[in-house]
Amino acid sequence: MSKVLTFETYQLAAAETAVYPGAGYGEDKAITYTVLGLTNEAGEVAGKLKKVMRDNGGILTPEKRQDLLSECGDVLWYLSQTVNELGSGLEDVAQANLDKLNSRKARGVIGGSGDNR
Repeated sequence: MSKVLTFETYQLAAAETAVYPGAGYGEDKAITYTVLGLTNEAGEVAGKLKKVMRDNGGILTPEKRQDLLSECGDVLWYLSQTVNELGSGLEDVAQANLDKLNSRKARGVIGGSGDNR
């Protein structure tokens, strides 16, 4: 039987591989580094998909799909480290996000724009 990987266990294991200025201390330079890494990796996801549109006529082959998933893993790592540096856990962030979305859905404001709807 395989072990279930939780956000918490992922976050702890990912932190073991963190090597950057101020890693693990919640310093401004560490937060800046991880947020910049997060946006860079998210851009790489978008760039790979853009190239699928340009070079493959929008057809997502199994290889290209795997490339996207690999980049999503890098996004997850930087997100995890950003949350670490901010002193929180991925599970808490995920739960807060679901609570927010469910509240919006219940109030009929899940569509539209604005952070505080």
